[in-house]
Amino acid sequence: MSDNIFGEIIHAYTRAQALADGSLHDVSKLAREYGFRHPVAVAAYAWGEAIAWPYDDPCQDETGRTWDVLTMARVSLLRAIALGQDSGPVRFTVVRLTEPGREEPEPIELEIELGPGDDAEPVFTITAPGDR
Repeated sequence: MSDNIFGEIIHAYTRAQALADGSLHDVSKLAREYGFRHPVAVAAYAWGEAIAWPYDDPCQDETGRTWDVLTMARVSLLRAIALGQDSGPVRFTVVRLTEPGREEPEPIELEIELGPGDDAEPVFTITAPGDR
């Protein structure tokens, strides 16, 4: 008899697999420099919309755009903690350019959530709402 009340696990998709196949982008090194104490990854859709910059444009780069996302995530987490929110995703908005030469930036709503990693260690994941 199985100890799992739901029965035998048929398939598991790990965080390590998601990082390896590009479904998640690891930004932990930069996040640590910013003060995050746990690993941080950004889901592919959120990465594509808020961080990816495939253009040859010296005014924008992916490192700077990652800093923008981490800044807004951190500010929103600190606000949520101050307001007593102790679980669930925390929503935040990042304003970003969508292409070179565009004068009017566009907002995108993202979420950050602290959850268990592959070995139940605490990890942050940044996604777009509904991108689960």
